[in-house]
Amino acid sequence: MVHTPGTPPAMAGVLDRSAGERTDPDTLPRLLADPRTRVLEMRGGRTRVQGDPGAARLSLRRWQGDDETRLVVFLGRDSEGVATLGVIDTENEAELDPEWRTLRDTGPWLAADDLERFMTAQGLASWHASHRFCPRCGADTTPGGLGWVRNCSAEGRELYPRTDPAVIMAVLDQRDRILLARSPAWPSDRRSVLAGFVEPGESLESAVRREVQEEVGVRVGEVAYVGSQPWPFPGSLMVGFQARALDTELVLEESEIAQAEWYEREQVRQGVAEGSLLLPGRLSISRHLIQRWYGPELFVPGVDEPGGGERWSARS
Repeated sequence: MVHTPGTPPAMAGVLDRSAGERTDPDTLPRLLADPRTRVLEMRGGRTRVQGDPGAARLSLRRWQGDDETRLVVFLGRDSEGVATLGVIDTENEAELDPEWRTLRDTGPWLAADDLERFMTAQGLASWHASHRFCPRCGADTTPGGLGWVRNCSAEGRELYPRTDPAVIMAVLDQRDRILLARSPAWPSDRRSVLAGFVEPGESLESAVRREVQEEVGVRVGEVAYVGSQPWPFPGSLMVGFQARALDTELVLEESEIAQAEWYEREQVRQGVAEGSLLLPGRLSISRHLIQRWYGPELFVPGVDEPGGGERWSARS
Protein backbone atom coordinates (compact mmCIF):
# COMPACT_ATOMS: atom_id res chain seq x y z
CA MET A 1 0.00 0.00 0.00
CA VAL A 2 1.55 3.30 -1.10
CA HIS A 3 0.69 6.04 1.38
CA THR A 4 0.06 9.38 -0.27
CA PRO A 5 0.65 12.74 1.43
CA GLY A 6 -1.94 13.31 4.14
CA THR A 7 -2.69 9.60 4.48
CA PRO A 8 -1.07 8.26 7.65
CA PRO A 9 0.32 4.73 7.47
CA ALA A 10 -1.55 3.89 10.67
CA MET A 11 -3.66 0.78 10.45
CA ALA A 12 -7.14 1.55 9.25
CA GLY A 13 -8.70 -1.13 11.45
CA VAL A 14 -10.27 -2.85 8.45
CA LEU A 15 -10.48 -6.24 10.17
CA ASP A 16 -13.02 -7.17 12.82
CA ARG A 17 -10.82 -8.66 15.53
CA SER A 18 -13.88 -10.38 17.03
CA ALA A 19 -12.25 -10.62 20.45
CA GLY A 20 -15.22 -12.46 21.94
CA GLU A 21 -14.46 -15.50 19.79
CA ARG A 22 -10.98 -15.90 21.28
CA THR A 23 -12.28 -17.27 24.59
CA ASP A 24 -14.90 -19.58 23.08
CA PRO A 25 -13.58 -23.18 22.99
CA ASP A 26 -15.85 -23.92 20.03
CA THR A 27 -14.37 -21.15 17.85
CA LEU A 28 -11.50 -23.13 16.33
CA PRO A 29 -13.60 -26.20 15.40
CA ARG A 30 -16.21 -23.85 13.94
CA LEU A 31 -13.61 -22.00 11.87
CA LEU A 32 -12.09 -25.23 10.60
CA ALA A 33 -15.53 -26.45 9.53
CA ASP A 34 -16.07 -23.27 7.51
CA PRO A 35 -14.63 -23.73 3.99
CA ARG A 36 -14.13 -19.96 3.69
CA THR A 37 -11.59 -19.80 6.56
CA ARG A 38 -8.13 -18.91 5.35
CA VAL A 39 -4.65 -19.42 6.82
CA LEU A 40 -1.66 -17.05 6.86
CA GLU A 41 1.45 -19.20 7.28
CA MET A 42 4.56 -17.59 8.78
CA ARG A 43 8.06 -19.00 9.01
CA GLY A 44 10.88 -16.99 10.48
CA GLY A 45 9.01 -13.71 9.99
CA ARG A 46 8.19 -14.46 6.35
CA THR A 47 4.99 -15.37 4.55
CA ARG A 48 4.04 -16.08 0.96
CA VAL A 49 3.09 -13.11 -1.20
CA GLN A 50 1.78 -13.14 -4.74
CA GLY A 51 1.19 -10.48 -7.38
CA ASP A 52 3.03 -7.43 -8.64
CA PRO A 53 3.79 -4.30 -6.56
CA GLY A 54 0.68 -2.20 -6.23
CA ALA A 55 -1.48 -5.32 -6.42
CA ALA A 56 0.34 -7.66 -4.02
CA ARG A 57 -1.71 -9.99 -1.86
CA LEU A 58 -0.86 -12.47 0.86
CA SER A 59 -1.02 -16.07 -0.34
CA LEU A 60 -3.66 -17.27 2.10
CA ARG A 61 -4.49 -20.97 1.95
CA ARG A 62 -6.80 -23.61 3.42
CA TRP A 63 -6.14 -25.35 6.74
CA GLN A 64 -3.79 -28.35 6.56
CA GLY A 65 -3.58 -31.32 8.88
CA ASP A 66 -0.18 -30.48 10.39
CA ASP A 67 -1.15 -26.86 11.14
CA GLU A 68 -2.39 -27.92 14.58
CA THR A 69 1.18 -28.77 15.60
CA ARG A 70 2.22 -25.13 15.29
CA LEU A 71 1.24 -21.89 17.02
CA VAL A 72 -2.26 -20.89 15.87
CA VAL A 73 -3.52 -17.31 16.28
CA PHE A 74 -6.89 -15.85 15.35
CA LEU A 75 -6.39 -12.71 13.26
CA GLY A 76 -10.04 -11.71 12.89
CA ARG A 77 -12.66 -11.48 10.14
CA ASP A 78 -12.88 -9.35 7.03
CA SER A 79 -15.85 -7.25 5.88
CA GLU A 80 -17.54 -10.37 4.49
CA GLY A 81 -17.12 -12.31 7.72
CA VAL A 82 -14.33 -14.55 6.44
CA ALA A 83 -11.92 -15.52 9.21
CA THR A 84 -8.14 -15.69 8.98
CA LEU A 85 -5.95 -17.87 11.18
CA GLY A 86 -2.24 -17.31 11.52
CA VAL A 87 -0.13 -20.47 11.65
CA ILE A 88 3.33 -19.63 12.95
CA ASP A 89 6.21 -22.05 12.58
CA THR A 90 8.68 -21.32 15.37
CA GLU A 91 11.07 -24.16 14.44
CA ASN A 92 11.74 -23.74 10.73
CA GLU A 93 12.78 -20.86 8.53
CA ALA A 94 11.05 -20.10 5.25
CA GLU A 95 12.48 -21.55 2.07
CA LEU A 96 14.81 -19.34 0.06
CA ASP A 97 11.99 -18.53 -2.33
CA PRO A 98 11.13 -15.03 -3.62
CA GLU A 99 7.48 -15.66 -2.76
CA TRP A 100 8.35 -15.70 0.95
CA ARG A 101 8.59 -12.05 2.02
CA THR A 102 9.10 -10.15 5.26
CA LEU A 103 6.78 -7.43 6.48
CA ARG A 104 9.38 -4.73 5.87
CA ASP A 105 9.91 -5.97 2.34
CA THR A 106 6.33 -6.29 1.18
CA GLY A 107 4.31 -4.15 3.61
CA PRO A 108 4.22 -0.97 1.50
CA TRP A 109 2.68 -2.86 -1.41
CA LEU A 110 -0.07 -4.73 0.43
CA ALA A 111 -3.74 -3.85 0.59
CA ALA A 112 -4.91 -2.53 3.98
CA ASP A 113 -6.53 -5.79 5.12
CA ASP A 114 -3.46 -7.89 4.29
CA LEU A 115 -1.16 -5.36 5.91
CA GLU A 116 -3.18 -5.56 9.12
CA ARG A 117 -3.10 -9.38 9.02
CA PHE A 118 0.67 -9.41 8.57
CA MET A 119 1.27 -6.72 11.21
CA THR A 120 -0.85 -8.60 13.75
CA ALA A 121 0.70 -11.98 13.03
CA GLN A 122 4.22 -10.53 13.24
CA GLY A 123 3.47 -8.82 16.55
CA LEU A 124 1.96 -11.94 18.10
CA ALA A 125 4.81 -14.11 16.84
CA SER A 126 7.36 -11.81 18.49
CA TRP A 127 5.39 -11.72 21.74
CA HIS A 128 5.05 -15.50 21.97
CA ALA A 129 8.76 -15.96 21.25
CA SER A 130 9.76 -13.65 24.12
CA HIS A 131 7.23 -14.87 26.71
CA ARG A 132 7.90 -18.58 26.91
CA PHE A 133 8.48 -18.20 30.65
CA CYS A 134 6.43 -16.48 33.34
CA PRO A 135 8.05 -13.13 34.28
CA ARG A 136 7.00 -13.60 37.92
CA CYS A 137 7.94 -17.20 38.76
CA GLY A 138 9.94 -18.37 35.74
CA ALA A 139 7.72 -21.35 34.96
CA ASP A 140 6.92 -22.43 31.41
CA THR A 141 3.98 -20.76 29.72
CA THR A 142 1.66 -22.22 27.11
CA PRO A 143 -0.44 -20.43 24.47
CA GLY A 144 -4.21 -20.10 24.81
CA GLY A 145 -7.08 -17.88 23.74
CA LEU A 146 -6.37 -18.60 20.07
CA GLY A 147 -2.95 -17.00 20.39
CA TRP A 148 -3.94 -14.01 22.51
CA VAL A 149 -3.00 -15.43 25.94
CA ARG A 150 -0.15 -17.36 27.53
CA ASN A 151 -0.82 -19.34 30.69
CA CYS A 152 1.70 -19.87 33.49
CA SER A 153 2.04 -23.62 34.04
CA ALA A 154 2.83 -23.24 37.74
CA GLU A 155 0.41 -20.58 38.98
CA GLY A 156 -2.21 -20.43 36.23
CA ARG A 157 -1.54 -16.74 35.66
CA GLU A 158 -2.69 -15.34 32.32
CA LEU A 159 -0.27 -13.19 30.32
CA TYR A 160 -1.55 -10.91 27.57
CA PRO A 161 0.25 -9.23 24.65
CA ARG A 162 1.72 -5.86 25.54
CA THR A 163 2.58 -2.91 23.34
CA ASP A 164 5.30 -0.39 24.23
CA PRO A 165 4.32 3.19 23.32
CA ALA A 166 6.96 5.30 21.58
CA VAL A 167 6.77 8.85 20.29
CA ILE A 168 8.12 9.81 16.88
CA MET A 169 8.20 13.45 15.79
CA ALA A 170 8.87 15.75 12.91
CA VAL A 171 10.50 18.77 14.56
CA LEU A 172 10.13 21.99 12.54
CA ASP A 173 11.75 25.34 13.23
CA GLN A 174 10.34 28.84 12.65
CA ARG A 175 11.64 28.77 9.06
CA ASP A 176 9.72 25.54 8.46
CA ARG A 177 12.88 23.48 8.16
CA ILE A 178 12.74 19.86 9.34
CA LEU A 179 15.22 18.26 11.72
CA LEU A 180 16.65 14.97 10.45
CA ALA A 181 19.18 12.90 12.32
CA ARG A 182 21.37 9.80 12.09
CA SER A 183 21.91 7.06 14.65
CA PRO A 184 25.54 6.03 15.24
CA ALA A 185 24.62 2.56 13.93
CA TRP A 186 23.45 3.90 10.56
CA PRO A 187 25.49 4.58 7.41
CA SER A 188 26.46 8.16 6.73
CA ASP A 189 23.71 8.91 4.20
CA ARG A 190 20.73 7.76 6.27
CA ARG A 191 18.47 10.26 8.05
CA SER A 192 15.14 10.09 9.83
CA VAL A 193 13.09 11.97 12.40
CA LEU A 194 13.63 11.62 16.14
CA ALA A 195 11.88 8.99 18.24
CA GLY A 196 11.95 7.48 21.72
CA PHE A 197 10.05 5.37 24.21
CA VAL A 198 7.57 6.86 26.66
CA GLU A 199 8.69 6.62 30.28
CA PRO A 200 6.49 5.64 33.25
CA GLY A 201 4.42 8.55 34.55
CA GLU A 202 4.97 10.57 31.37
CA SER A 203 2.43 11.94 28.88
CA LEU A 204 3.02 11.57 25.16
CA GLU A 205 3.56 15.32 24.72
CA SER A 206 6.06 15.38 27.57
CA ALA A 207 7.90 12.46 26.01
CA VAL A 208 8.23 14.40 22.74
CA ARG A 209 9.72 17.41 24.50
CA ARG A 210 12.04 15.33 26.67
CA GLU A 211 13.37 13.18 23.83
CA VAL A 212 14.13 16.16 21.60
CA GLN A 213 15.81 18.04 24.44
CA GLU A 214 17.89 15.00 25.44
CA GLU A 215 18.96 13.94 21.97
CA VAL A 216 19.68 17.24 20.22
CA GLY A 217 19.38 19.95 22.90
CA VAL A 218 16.42 21.71 21.26
CA ARG A 219 13.48 23.02 23.27
CA VAL A 220 10.05 22.24 21.86
CA GLY A 221 6.87 24.30 22.23
CA GLU A 222 3.72 23.28 20.36
CA VAL A 223 3.18 19.53 19.93
CA ALA A 224 0.40 18.31 17.61
CA TYR A 225 -0.75 14.72 17.17
CA VAL A 226 -0.55 13.37 13.60
CA GLY A 227 -1.28 9.64 13.70
CA SER A 228 -0.13 6.27 14.99
CA GLN A 229 1.21 3.01 13.64
CA PRO A 230 1.81 -0.44 15.10
CA TRP A 231 5.44 -1.44 14.69
CA PRO A 232 5.86 -5.13 15.60
CA PHE A 233 9.68 -5.14 15.73
CA PRO A 234 9.22 -6.46 18.30
CA GLY A 235 6.12 -4.78 19.78
CA SER A 236 5.76 -0.99 19.71
CA LEU A 237 3.03 1.51 18.98
CA MET A 238 4.56 4.51 17.25
CA VAL A 239 2.63 7.69 18.08
CA GLY A 240 3.44 10.42 15.58
CA PHE A 241 3.62 14.16 16.23
CA GLN A 242 4.64 17.40 14.61
CA ALA A 243 6.52 19.66 17.00
CA ARG A 244 7.70 23.29 16.81
CA ALA A 245 11.19 24.12 17.96
CA LEU A 246 11.75 27.15 20.18
CA ASP A 247 15.44 27.32 19.26
CA THR A 248 17.70 25.76 16.63
CA GLU A 249 21.14 25.27 18.17
CA LEU A 250 21.97 21.55 18.16
CA VAL A 251 23.80 19.90 21.05
CA LEU A 252 23.94 16.19 20.29
CA GLU A 253 23.79 13.31 22.73
CA GLU A 254 26.54 11.40 20.93
CA SER A 255 25.58 7.97 22.26
CA GLU A 256 22.18 8.39 20.57
CA ILE A 257 22.75 10.81 17.67
CA ALA A 258 25.78 10.86 15.37
CA GLN A 259 24.60 13.70 13.14
CA ALA A 260 21.63 16.04 12.94
CA GLU A 261 20.85 18.92 10.59
CA TRP A 262 18.02 21.29 9.70
CA TYR A 263 16.81 20.70 6.14
CA GLU A 264 14.92 22.90 3.73
CA ARG A 265 12.69 21.21 1.15
CA GLU A 266 15.11 21.89 -1.69
CA GLN A 267 17.93 20.27 0.27
CA VAL A 268 15.80 17.15 0.78
CA ARG A 269 14.81 17.05 -2.90
CA GLN A 270 18.39 17.46 -4.07
CA GLY A 271 19.82 14.96 -1.57
CA VAL A 272 17.29 12.30 -2.52
CA ALA A 273 17.84 12.92 -6.25
CA GLU A 274 21.63 12.70 -5.90
CA GLY A 275 21.50 9.63 -3.65
CA SER A 276 23.26 11.39 -0.79
CA LEU A 277 20.15 11.38 1.43
CA LEU A 278 18.50 8.07 2.28
CA LEU A 279 15.05 8.38 3.89
CA PRO A 280 12.93 5.66 5.54
CA GLY A 281 10.71 3.43 3.43
CA ARG A 282 7.02 4.07 2.84
CA LEU A 283 5.88 1.47 5.37
CA SER A 284 7.06 3.56 8.33
CA ILE A 285 5.32 6.47 10.00
CA SER A 286 8.70 8.25 10.03
CA ARG A 287 8.49 8.52 6.25
CA HIS A 288 4.89 9.75 6.47
CA LEU A 289 5.92 12.55 8.85
CA ILE A 290 8.66 13.64 6.44
CA GLN A 291 6.35 13.35 3.44
CA ARG A 292 3.61 15.32 5.22
CA TRP A 293 6.04 18.21 5.76
CA TYR A 294 7.63 18.01 2.31
CA GLY A 295 4.39 18.11 0.30
CA PRO A 296 4.96 16.72 -3.22
CA GLU A 297 5.33 12.97 -3.51
CA LEU A 298 8.88 11.81 -2.82
CA PHE A 299 10.48 8.84 -4.53
CA VAL A 300 13.63 7.53 -2.88
CA PRO A 301 15.66 5.33 -5.26
CA GLY A 302 16.60 1.99 -3.77
CA VAL A 303 13.94 2.30 -1.07
CA ASP A 304 10.58 2.99 -2.75
CA GLU A 305 10.52 -0.22 -4.74
CA PRO A 306 9.92 -3.90 -3.93
CA GLY A 307 12.45 -4.97 -1.35
CA GLY A 308 13.51 -1.41 -0.66
CA GLY A 309 12.17 -1.30 2.88
CA GLU A 310 14.08 -4.46 3.68
CA ARG A 311 17.31 -2.98 2.30
CA TRP A 312 16.83 0.23 4.30
CA SER A 313 16.46 -1.84 7.46
CA ALA A 314 19.38 -4.14 6.65
CA ARG A 315 21.81 -1.25 6.50
CA SER A 316 21.65 -0.61 10.24
